[in-house]
Amino acid sequence: MLAPIQESFNYLKPFYNQAKIGIILGTGLGALVNEIEIEHAIPYDQIPHFPVSTVESHRGKLLFGKLNQVPVIVMQGRFHYYEGYSMQQVTFPVRILKLLGIQTLFISNASGGLNPNFKVSDLMLINDHINLLPEHPLRGKNDDDLGPRFPDMSEPYDTKLIALAKEIAAEQNITLQEGVYTAVQGPALETPAEYKYLRIIGGDTVGMSTIPENIVARHMGMRVFAVSVITDLGVPGFIKKISLQDVLQAAALAEPNLTRLISEMVKRI
Repeated sequence: MLAPIQESFNYLKPFYNQAKIGIILGTGLGALVNEIEIEHAIPYDQIPHFPVSTVESHRGKLLFGKLNQVPVIVMQGRFHYYEGYSMQQVTFPVRILKLLGIQTLFISNASGGLNPNFKVSDLMLINDHINLLPEHPLRGKNDDDLGPRFPDMSEPYDTKLIALAKEIAAEQNITLQEGVYTAVQGPALETPAEYKYLRIIGGDTVGMSTIPENIVARHMGMRVFAVSVITDLGVPGFIKKISLQDVLQAAALAEPNLTRLISEMVKRI
């Protein structure tokens, strides 16, 4: 096993809380933290070899605690390729989560809606993805201790967890969309022609994250459940100038439903 991974794991091992569930919180989706009984909050810059969040909407702490009395480890803020990190750095924390005992990974993100049936602040369950990022997190020599050279991706997002989410949403009157997430490099948002292209090739949303974490999690045998919050629309006739503040406001409107959904899922797994 690579020395940096081992060193980070050794640093975090004393905080081990028997968690089997990990959660990565995306842009503006921090309200779930208010539902967590936090036992330890460790800034990323204190963890050996961890990258540091450079995006203002990402707090940058690793949280150990309980959600609905269930032990969890939560990444309060993630890393992106556009920040200048390599894909190995972007996905480094996922490796550590697995070594800390995480078996199921929840991922959330803010994304632009490509499907004309979507509205701002909708939640979309990700059932597949299209990877348009310029670098792959598994490129290079494979470490067989971490996972196979050619991991299967026939079920990138766990179908049983998707079914559970739909069941809970029906019980709690939460409207869910479902579809394919596309990831691009960023940080510039897409042009109208790019939105059109992404829709033509099968995308329902577009963002700049999630897929690298998913690939590495599947490489290590973790189950993955992911949700996009639609924060703007890349649909002809609805494309307009947006700012980070617009994205955060749209995400804030979706937070209560996303918090209820994930909290209940964690309890039932």
